Amino acid sequence: MDSCSRREFFADAGGGFAGLALAQLLSRDASAGAVQHHPPKVRRVIQLFMTGGASPMDTYDYKPELARLHGQMLGPKEKPEGFVAPAGAIMKSPFEFAQHGETGRWVSSMFPEQAKLIDEMAFLMAMTTKTNVHGPGTYMMNSGFLLPGFPCMGAWISYALGNLTDNLPTFVVLPDAKGLPYNQRGCFSSGFLPAMHQGTVINAASSQPVPDLFASSKFAFANRNGDAEGLALLDKMNRLHAAQHPHDSRLEARIASYELAAKMQVSAPEAFDVTREPESVHKSYGLDDKVTEDFGRRCLLATRLIERGVRFVQVWSGPQGATGNWDNHGNILTELPPMANSVDRPIAALLRDLKSRGLDKDTLVIWTTEFGRTPFAQGSLGRDHNGGSFVSWLWGAGIKPGIAHGCSDDWGYQAVENKTYCYDLHATILHLLGIDHEKLTMRQNGIDRRLTDVHGHVIPEVLA
Repeated sequence: MDSCSRREFFADAGGGFAGLALAQLLSRDASAGAVQHHPPKVRRVIQLFMTGGASPMDTYDYKPELARLHGQMLGPKEKPEGFVAPAGAIMKSPFEFAQHGETGRWVSSMFPEQAKLIDEMAFLMAMTTKTNVHGPGTYMMNSGFLLPGFPCMGAWISYALGNLTDNLPTFVVLPDAKGLPYNQRGCFSSGFLPAMHQGTVINAASSQPVPDLFASSKFAFANRNGDAEGLALLDKMNRLHAAQHPHDSRLEARIASYELAAKMQVSAPEAFDVTREPESVHKSYGLDDKVTEDFGRRCLLATRLIERGVRFVQVWSGPQGATGNWDNHGNILTELPPMANSVDRPIAALLRDLKSRGLDKDTLVIWTTEFGRTPFAQGSLGRDHNGGSFVSWLWGAGIKPGIAHGCSDDWGYQAVENKTYCYDLHATILHLLGIDHEKLTMRQNGIDRRLTDVHGHVIPEVLA
Protein backbone atom coordinates (compact mmCIF):
# COMPACT_ATOMS: atom_id res chain seq x y z
CA MET A 1 0.00 0.00 0.00
CA ASP A 2 2.98 2.31 0.55
CA SER A 3 3.55 2.53 -3.21
CA CYS A 4 -0.14 3.03 -3.95
CA SER A 5 -1.41 6.60 -4.17
CA ARG A 6 -4.79 7.57 -2.77
CA ARG A 7 -6.21 8.32 -6.20
CA GLU A 8 -4.87 5.04 -7.63
CA PHE A 9 -6.32 3.09 -4.73
CA PHE A 10 -9.82 4.49 -5.24
CA ALA A 11 -9.58 4.17 -9.02
CA ASP A 12 -8.68 0.48 -8.69
CA ALA A 13 -11.36 -0.12 -6.07
CA GLY A 14 -14.21 1.51 -7.95
CA GLY A 15 -13.24 1.41 -11.60
CA GLY A 16 -12.47 5.13 -11.54
CA PHE A 17 -15.91 6.16 -10.24
CA ALA A 18 -14.75 6.52 -6.64
CA GLY A 19 -11.81 8.58 -7.85
CA LEU A 20 -14.18 10.95 -9.62
CA ALA A 21 -16.33 11.20 -6.49
CA LEU A 22 -13.24 11.98 -4.44
CA ALA A 23 -12.23 14.74 -6.85
CA GLN A 24 -15.69 16.26 -6.57
CA LEU A 25 -15.54 16.16 -2.78
CA LEU A 26 -12.10 17.71 -2.70
CA SER A 27 -13.14 20.47 -5.11
CA ARG A 28 -15.76 21.69 -2.62
CA ASP A 29 -13.36 22.03 0.30
CA ALA A 30 -10.94 24.76 1.28
CA SER A 31 -9.59 26.05 4.54
CA ALA A 32 -11.38 28.80 6.42
CA GLY A 33 -9.52 31.98 7.20
CA ALA A 34 -9.70 33.40 10.71
CA VAL A 35 -10.89 36.97 10.21
CA GLN A 36 -11.34 39.63 12.86
CA HIS A 37 -11.05 43.34 12.20
CA HIS A 38 -11.64 44.67 15.72
CA PRO A 39 -12.10 43.22 19.22
CA PRO A 40 -15.35 41.22 19.38
CA LYS A 41 -18.07 41.58 21.99
CA VAL A 42 -19.77 38.36 20.87
CA ARG A 43 -18.27 34.91 20.40
CA ARG A 44 -21.41 32.89 19.68
CA VAL A 45 -24.90 33.44 18.32
CA ILE A 46 -28.34 31.83 18.69
CA GLN A 47 -30.83 32.74 15.96
CA LEU A 48 -34.55 32.12 16.63
CA PHE A 49 -36.44 32.14 13.33
CA MET A 50 -40.25 32.26 13.18
CA THR A 51 -41.14 30.62 9.86
CA GLY A 52 -44.10 32.06 7.95
CA GLY A 53 -44.11 35.75 8.80
CA ALA A 54 -44.94 36.61 12.41
CA SER A 55 -47.56 39.34 12.64
CA PRO A 56 -46.04 42.51 14.18
CA MET A 57 -49.32 44.26 15.04
CA ASP A 58 -50.41 41.18 17.00
CA THR A 59 -47.16 40.72 18.93
CA TYR A 60 -44.77 43.65 19.42
CA ASP A 61 -45.96 46.58 17.26
CA TYR A 62 -48.97 48.08 19.04
CA LYS A 63 -51.24 49.98 16.64
CA PRO A 64 -54.29 51.54 18.38
CA GLU A 65 -55.24 53.25 15.11
CA LEU A 66 -56.33 49.86 13.78
CA ALA A 67 -59.08 49.72 16.40
CA ARG A 68 -60.39 53.15 15.34
CA LEU A 69 -60.40 52.23 11.65
CA HIS A 70 -61.53 48.63 12.08
CA GLY A 71 -63.76 47.47 9.24
CA GLN A 72 -62.96 50.31 6.81
CA MET A 73 -61.81 49.49 3.28
CA LEU A 74 -58.64 51.60 3.14
CA GLY A 75 -56.17 49.17 1.62
CA PRO A 76 -54.78 49.01 -1.95
CA LYS A 77 -57.45 48.51 -4.60
CA GLU A 78 -55.37 46.10 -6.68
CA LYS A 79 -53.76 43.00 -5.19
CA PRO A 80 -50.04 43.72 -4.56
CA GLU A 81 -47.47 41.22 -5.82
CA GLY A 82 -47.04 38.38 -3.36
CA PHE A 83 -50.38 38.89 -1.66
CA VAL A 84 -52.47 35.73 -1.66
CA ALA A 85 -55.76 37.66 -1.95
CA PRO A 86 -56.95 41.24 -2.47
CA ALA A 87 -56.68 43.45 0.61
CA GLY A 88 -59.74 43.36 2.83
CA ALA A 89 -60.89 45.78 5.51
CA ILE A 90 -58.65 47.23 8.20
CA MET A 91 -58.55 44.70 11.05
CA LYS A 92 -57.69 45.51 14.66
CA SER A 93 -55.66 43.07 16.70
CA PRO A 94 -57.92 40.63 18.54
CA PHE A 95 -55.34 40.45 21.34
CA GLU A 96 -54.92 42.75 24.32
CA PHE A 97 -51.77 44.87 24.58
CA ALA A 98 -50.19 46.17 27.80
CA GLN A 99 -47.07 48.12 28.73
CA HIS A 100 -44.24 46.26 30.45
CA GLY A 101 -40.99 46.97 32.24
CA GLU A 102 -39.39 50.28 33.06
CA THR A 103 -39.35 51.13 29.35
CA GLY A 104 -43.13 50.71 29.14
CA ARG A 105 -42.94 48.81 25.88
CA TRP A 106 -46.24 47.53 24.53
CA VAL A 107 -46.46 43.75 24.17
CA SER A 108 -49.50 41.67 23.25
CA SER A 109 -50.98 39.01 25.49
CA MET A 110 -49.42 36.42 23.16
CA PHE A 111 -45.99 36.83 24.81
CA PRO A 112 -46.55 37.08 28.59
CA GLU A 113 -43.21 35.48 29.50
CA GLN A 114 -41.05 37.42 27.04
CA ALA A 115 -42.83 40.59 28.19
CA LYS A 116 -41.19 40.13 31.61
CA LEU A 117 -37.77 40.48 29.95
CA ILE A 118 -38.66 43.34 27.64
CA ASP A 119 -36.17 45.75 29.21
CA GLU A 120 -33.30 43.41 28.27
CA MET A 121 -34.05 43.43 24.53
CA ALA A 122 -33.22 45.85 21.74
CA PHE A 123 -35.97 46.10 19.11
CA LEU A 124 -35.75 46.84 15.40
CA MET A 125 -39.28 48.14 14.82
CA ALA A 126 -38.90 49.06 11.15
CA MET A 127 -37.49 45.94 9.53
CA THR A 128 -38.42 45.66 5.86
CA THR A 129 -37.65 43.38 2.94
CA LYS A 130 -37.90 43.26 -0.86
CA THR A 131 -40.52 40.56 -1.22
CA ASN A 132 -43.91 39.31 -0.01
CA VAL A 133 -43.08 35.67 -0.90
CA HIS A 134 -41.92 33.12 1.68
CA GLY A 135 -39.10 31.42 -0.22
CA PRO A 136 -37.26 34.55 -1.38
CA GLY A 137 -37.99 36.27 1.94
CA THR A 138 -36.49 33.41 3.93
CA TYR A 139 -33.44 33.35 1.67
CA MET A 140 -33.01 37.09 2.08
CA MET A 141 -33.17 37.05 5.87
CA ASN A 142 -30.58 34.26 5.97
CA SER A 143 -28.24 34.98 3.07
CA GLY A 144 -28.94 38.58 2.04
CA PHE A 145 -30.16 37.50 -1.42
CA LEU A 146 -33.58 36.61 -2.81
CA LEU A 147 -32.25 33.70 -4.88
CA PRO A 148 -30.64 30.40 -3.89
CA GLY A 149 -26.94 29.67 -4.20
CA PHE A 150 -25.58 32.17 -1.68
CA PRO A 151 -24.04 31.35 1.71
CA CYS A 152 -26.22 31.89 4.76
CA MET A 153 -25.06 33.99 7.71
CA GLY A 154 -24.05 30.94 9.75
CA ALA A 155 -21.83 29.73 6.92
CA TRP A 156 -20.17 33.17 6.57
CA ILE A 157 -19.52 33.26 10.32
CA SER A 158 -18.05 29.76 10.23
CA TYR A 159 -15.88 30.70 7.25
CA ALA A 160 -14.65 33.91 8.88
CA LEU A 161 -14.03 32.73 12.43
CA GLY A 162 -13.76 28.95 12.40
CA ASN A 163 -14.64 26.85 15.41
CA LEU A 164 -14.46 27.37 19.15
CA THR A 165 -14.18 23.65 19.84
CA ASP A 166 -12.66 20.73 17.95
CA ASN A 167 -15.27 18.13 18.85
CA LEU A 168 -18.58 19.71 17.76
CA PRO A 169 -19.73 21.45 14.55
CA THR A 170 -19.26 25.20 14.22
CA PHE A 171 -22.77 25.80 12.82
CA VAL A 172 -25.75 23.73 14.03
CA VAL A 173 -29.36 23.88 12.78
CA LEU A 174 -32.29 22.71 14.93
CA PRO A 175 -35.39 22.57 12.68
CA ASP A 176 -38.98 22.19 13.84
CA ALA A 177 -39.98 18.56 14.47
CA LYS A 178 -42.83 19.10 11.97
CA GLY A 179 -40.41 19.70 9.10
CA LEU A 180 -37.84 21.96 7.44
CA PRO A 181 -38.57 25.63 6.67
CA TYR A 182 -39.18 27.19 3.26
CA ASN A 183 -36.29 26.41 0.87
CA GLN A 184 -35.52 23.29 2.89
CA ARG A 185 -31.75 22.93 3.44
CA GLY A 186 -31.09 25.90 1.18
CA CYS A 187 -31.54 28.09 4.27
CA PHE A 188 -28.47 26.48 5.87
CA SER A 189 -26.35 26.32 2.72
CA SER A 190 -22.71 27.32 2.40
CA GLY A 191 -23.39 28.36 -1.21
CA PHE A 192 -20.08 29.00 -2.95
CA LEU A 193 -18.14 28.83 0.31
CA PRO A 194 -16.49 25.49 1.12
CA ALA A 195 -19.08 22.86 2.01
CA MET A 196 -17.57 22.36 5.46
CA HIS A 197 -19.26 25.65 6.50
CA GLN A 198 -22.86 24.55 5.84
CA GLY A 199 -25.16 24.00 8.80
CA THR A 200 -25.17 20.61 10.49
CA VAL A 201 -28.85 19.67 10.81
CA ILE A 202 -29.73 17.95 14.08
CA ASN A 203 -33.00 16.12 14.73
CA ALA A 204 -33.42 17.01 18.39
CA ALA A 205 -36.52 14.82 18.81
CA SER A 206 -34.74 11.65 17.67
CA SER A 207 -33.10 9.13 19.99
CA GLN A 208 -30.11 9.54 17.65
CA PRO A 209 -29.92 13.29 16.88
CA VAL A 210 -26.87 12.69 14.67
CA PRO A 211 -27.76 9.81 12.33
CA ASP A 212 -25.18 7.13 11.53
CA LEU A 213 -22.69 8.47 14.05
CA PHE A 214 -22.31 4.91 15.33
CA ALA A 215 -22.41 1.69 13.33
CA SER A 216 -25.49 -0.53 13.56
CA SER A 217 -25.27 -3.49 15.91
CA LYS A 218 -26.08 -5.68 12.88
CA PHE A 219 -22.50 -5.24 11.67
CA ALA A 220 -20.27 -7.03 14.15
CA PHE A 221 -17.11 -6.19 12.21
CA ALA A 222 -17.72 -2.45 12.75
CA ASN A 223 -16.12 -2.21 16.16
CA ARG A 224 -13.52 0.03 17.77
CA ASN A 225 -10.63 -2.18 16.65
CA GLY A 226 -11.93 -2.17 13.09
CA ASP A 227 -12.40 1.59 13.23
CA ALA A 228 -8.85 2.10 14.38
CA GLU A 229 -7.42 -0.08 11.62
CA GLY A 230 -9.57 1.57 8.96
CA LEU A 231 -8.68 5.07 10.13
CA ALA A 232 -4.98 4.18 10.19
CA LEU A 233 -5.18 2.98 6.58
CA LEU A 234 -7.16 6.05 5.53
CA ASP A 235 -4.66 8.34 7.26
CA LYS A 236 -1.80 6.64 5.44
CA MET A 237 -3.45 7.22 2.06
CA ASN A 238 -4.35 10.79 2.99
CA ARG A 239 -0.78 11.64 3.93
CA LEU A 240 0.60 10.09 0.75
CA HIS A 241 -1.82 12.16 -1.31
CA ALA A 242 -1.01 15.32 0.64
CA ALA A 243 2.73 14.77 0.15
CA GLN A 244 2.22 14.46 -3.60
CA HIS A 245 0.10 17.64 -3.71
CA PRO A 246 1.77 20.00 -1.21
CA HIS A 247 0.09 23.13 -2.60
CA ASP A 248 -3.46 21.75 -2.42
CA SER A 249 -5.06 22.40 0.96
CA ARG A 250 -8.43 20.91 0.09
CA LEU A 251 -7.58 17.45 1.36
CA GLU A 252 -6.80 18.89 4.79
CA ALA A 253 -10.31 20.33 4.94
CA ARG A 254 -11.82 16.92 4.17
CA ILE A 255 -9.59 15.23 6.72
CA ALA A 256 -10.76 17.75 9.32
CA SER A 257 -14.40 16.86 8.68
CA TYR A 258 -13.65 13.15 9.11
CA GLU A 259 -11.74 13.85 12.30
CA LEU A 260 -14.68 15.90 13.63
CA ALA A 261 -17.02 12.96 13.01
CA ALA A 262 -14.69 10.71 15.00
CA LYS A 263 -14.45 13.20 17.86
CA MET A 264 -18.25 13.61 17.93
CA GLN A 265 -18.56 9.91 18.76
CA VAL A 266 -17.21 10.92 22.16
CA SER A 267 -18.65 14.43 22.59
CA ALA A 268 -22.06 14.31 20.89
CA PRO A 269 -23.83 11.80 23.16
CA GLU A 270 -23.15 14.00 26.19
CA ALA A 271 -23.81 17.33 24.43
CA PHE A 272 -27.14 16.28 22.91
CA ASP A 273 -28.46 14.53 26.01
CA VAL A 274 -30.74 17.12 27.62
CA THR A 275 -31.85 14.54 30.21
CA ARG A 276 -28.64 15.40 32.08
CA GLU A 277 -30.16 18.76 33.02
CA PRO A 278 -32.02 19.08 36.35
CA GLU A 279 -35.80 18.67 36.40
CA SER A 280 -36.14 22.35 37.29
CA VAL A 281 -34.42 23.29 34.03
CA HIS A 282 -36.68 20.94 32.05
CA LYS A 283 -39.72 22.55 33.60
CA SER A 284 -38.53 26.11 32.95
CA TYR A 285 -38.15 25.36 29.23
CA GLY A 286 -41.57 23.69 29.10
CA LEU A 287 -40.44 20.13 28.48
CA ASP A 288 -43.30 19.02 30.75
CA ASP A 289 -45.92 20.44 28.36
CA LYS A 290 -46.75 19.07 24.89
CA VAL A 291 -47.31 22.61 23.62
CA THR A 292 -43.77 23.76 24.44
CA GLU A 293 -41.87 20.48 24.53
CA ASP A 294 -40.38 20.52 21.02
CA PHE A 295 -39.30 24.16 20.85
CA GLY A 296 -38.27 24.06 24.52
CA ARG A 297 -36.07 21.00 23.96
CA ARG A 298 -34.33 22.71 21.07
CA CYS A 299 -33.80 25.94 23.03
CA LEU A 300 -32.28 23.94 25.88
CA LEU A 301 -30.12 22.04 23.39
CA ALA A 302 -29.02 25.36 21.86
CA THR A 303 -27.90 26.49 25.33
CA ARG A 304 -25.94 23.28 25.88
CA LEU A 305 -24.27 23.50 22.47
CA ILE A 306 -23.33 27.16 22.91
CA GLU A 307 -21.95 26.33 26.35
CA ARG A 308 -19.78 23.60 24.80
CA GLY A 309 -18.32 25.81 22.09
CA VAL A 310 -20.67 25.68 19.08
CA ARG A 311 -20.40 29.13 17.52
CA PHE A 312 -23.75 29.52 15.69
CA VAL A 313 -27.06 27.75 16.43
CA GLN A 314 -30.32 28.25 14.55
CA VAL A 315 -33.62 27.27 16.19
CA TRP A 316 -36.58 27.25 13.79
CA SER A 317 -40.25 27.59 14.76
CA GLY A 318 -42.59 26.10 12.17
CA PRO A 319 -42.08 24.19 8.91
CA GLN A 320 -42.92 25.36 5.42
CA GLY A 321 -46.53 25.09 4.33
CA ALA A 322 -49.98 26.45 5.05
CA THR A 323 -50.38 25.23 8.63
CA GLY A 324 -48.39 24.76 11.80
CA ASN A 325 -46.31 27.91 11.41
CA TRP A 326 -46.63 31.72 11.58
CA ASP A 327 -48.32 32.04 8.16
CA ASN A 328 -51.72 33.02 9.56
CA HIS A 329 -53.91 33.51 6.48
CA GLY A 330 -57.12 31.93 7.72
CA ASN A 331 -57.80 33.19 11.23
CA ILE A 332 -55.28 35.17 13.27
CA LEU A 333 -57.35 34.57 16.42
CA THR A 334 -57.03 30.77 16.21
CA GLU A 335 -53.75 30.35 14.29
CA LEU A 336 -51.38 32.73 16.07
CA PRO A 337 -51.92 31.67 19.72
CA PRO A 338 -50.72 28.05 19.28
CA MET A 339 -47.49 29.25 17.69
CA ALA A 340 -46.94 31.98 20.27
CA ASN A 341 -47.68 29.58 23.12
CA SER A 342 -45.19 27.06 21.76
CA VAL A 343 -42.25 29.53 21.85
CA ASP A 344 -42.96 32.13 24.55
CA ARG A 345 -42.05 30.15 27.65
CA PRO A 346 -39.00 28.43 26.06
CA ILE A 347 -37.57 31.73 24.76
CA ALA A 348 -37.89 33.37 28.16
CA ALA A 349 -36.25 30.31 29.74
CA LEU A 350 -33.44 30.44 27.17
CA LEU A 351 -32.58 34.05 28.02
CA ARG A 352 -32.74 33.45 31.76
CA ASP A 353 -30.68 30.27 31.49
CA LEU A 354 -27.97 31.88 29.37
CA LYS A 355 -27.67 34.59 32.00
CA SER A 356 -27.58 32.13 34.90
CA ARG A 357 -24.73 30.22 33.20
CA GLY A 358 -22.82 33.43 32.50
CA LEU A 359 -23.17 32.93 28.76
CA ASP A 360 -24.87 36.30 28.23
CA LYS A 361 -21.44 37.93 28.47
CA ASP A 362 -20.40 36.68 25.03
CA THR A 363 -23.60 35.30 23.44
CA LEU A 364 -26.02 37.13 21.13
CA VAL A 365 -29.63 36.00 20.66
CA ILE A 366 -31.66 37.16 17.62
CA TRP A 367 -35.42 36.78 17.12
CA THR A 368 -36.75 37.34 13.61
CA THR A 369 -38.97 36.17 10.76
CA GLU A 370 -39.01 36.57 6.97
CA PHE A 371 -41.60 39.40 6.81
CA GLY A 372 -44.68 40.75 8.55
CA ARG A 373 -48.40 40.66 7.85
CA THR A 374 -50.99 43.09 6.59
CA PRO A 375 -53.14 45.38 8.74
CA PHE A 376 -55.93 44.46 6.30
CA ALA A 377 -57.95 41.31 6.74
CA GLN A 378 -57.52 38.43 4.35
CA GLY A 379 -60.96 36.93 4.07
CA SER A 380 -62.54 37.95 7.36
CA LEU A 381 -60.05 37.11 10.13
CA GLY A 382 -56.68 36.27 8.55
CA ARG A 383 -53.71 38.45 7.58
CA ASP A 384 -51.79 38.31 4.29
CA HIS A 385 -48.03 38.50 3.61
CA ASN A 386 -46.38 41.91 4.04
CA GLY A 387 -42.73 42.72 3.40
CA GLY A 388 -43.36 46.38 4.22
CA SER A 389 -42.71 46.17 7.96
CA PHE A 390 -41.89 43.62 10.63
CA VAL A 391 -40.06 43.34 13.94
CA SER A 392 -36.81 41.74 15.09
CA TRP A 393 -35.11 41.89 18.46
CA LEU A 394 -31.60 41.29 19.82
CA TRP A 395 -30.47 40.32 23.31
CA GLY A 396 -27.17 39.67 25.01
CA ALA A 397 -23.54 40.67 24.62
CA GLY A 398 -22.87 44.08 23.11
CA ILE A 399 -26.56 45.06 22.98
CA LYS A 400 -28.04 48.21 24.55
CA PRO A 401 -31.08 46.93 26.47
CA GLY A 402 -34.47 48.62 26.38
CA ILE A 403 -33.93 50.29 23.00
CA ALA A 404 -36.45 50.48 20.16
CA HIS A 405 -35.05 51.63 16.81
CA GLY A 406 -37.30 52.80 13.98
CA CYS A 407 -41.06 52.68 13.57
CA SER A 408 -43.75 51.70 11.08
CA ASP A 409 -46.74 53.80 10.02
CA ASP A 410 -49.91 54.05 12.10
CA TRP A 411 -51.25 50.83 10.59
CA GLY A 412 -48.04 48.78 10.74
CA TYR A 413 -48.14 48.45 6.95
CA GLN A 414 -44.87 50.13 5.94
CA ALA A 415 -41.64 50.98 7.76
CA VAL A 416 -41.33 54.78 7.77
CA GLU A 417 -38.55 55.81 10.15
CA ASN A 418 -35.03 54.35 10.42
CA LYS A 419 -35.78 51.44 8.10
CA THR A 420 -33.54 48.42 8.54
CA TYR A 421 -33.01 45.60 6.07
CA CYS A 422 -31.40 42.20 6.56
CA TYR A 423 -28.18 43.87 5.37
CA ASP A 424 -28.14 46.17 8.40
CA LEU A 425 -29.00 43.37 10.81
CA HIS A 426 -26.26 41.16 9.33
CA ALA A 427 -23.72 44.01 9.36
CA THR A 428 -24.51 44.63 13.05
CA ILE A 429 -24.17 40.96 13.98
CA LEU A 430 -20.85 40.67 12.15
CA HIS A 431 -19.67 43.88 13.84
CA LEU A 432 -20.40 42.39 17.26
CA LEU A 433 -18.37 39.33 16.24
CA GLY A 434 -15.42 41.58 15.41
CA ILE A 435 -15.94 41.52 11.64
CA ASP A 436 -16.21 44.44 9.22
CA HIS A 437 -18.98 43.30 6.87
CA GLU A 438 -17.40 45.15 3.93
CA LYS A 439 -14.13 43.26 4.35
CA LEU A 440 -15.50 39.74 4.68
CA THR A 441 -15.57 38.63 1.04
CA MET A 442 -15.18 35.60 -1.22
CA ARG A 443 -14.35 35.99 -4.92
CA GLN A 444 -16.92 34.15 -6.98
CA ASN A 445 -17.28 34.38 -10.77
CA GLY A 446 -15.16 37.53 -10.79
CA ILE A 447 -17.15 39.29 -8.05
CA ASP A 448 -16.10 39.88 -4.46
CA ARG A 449 -19.22 38.53 -2.79
CA ARG A 450 -20.22 39.31 0.78
CA LEU A 451 -23.12 38.60 3.13
CA THR A 452 -24.40 42.19 2.85
CA ASP A 453 -24.02 42.33 -0.97
CA VAL A 454 -23.32 46.05 -1.73
CA HIS A 455 -25.53 47.30 1.12
CA GLY A 456 -25.65 47.38 4.89
CA HIS A 457 -24.83 49.68 7.80
CA VAL A 458 -24.09 48.80 11.40
CA ILE A 459 -26.96 50.01 13.63
CA PRO A 460 -25.18 51.96 16.40
CA GLU A 461 -28.43 52.75 18.23
CA VAL A 462 -28.75 49.13 19.45
CA LEU A 463 -25.11 48.73 20.51
CA ALA A 464 -23.95 49.12 24.11
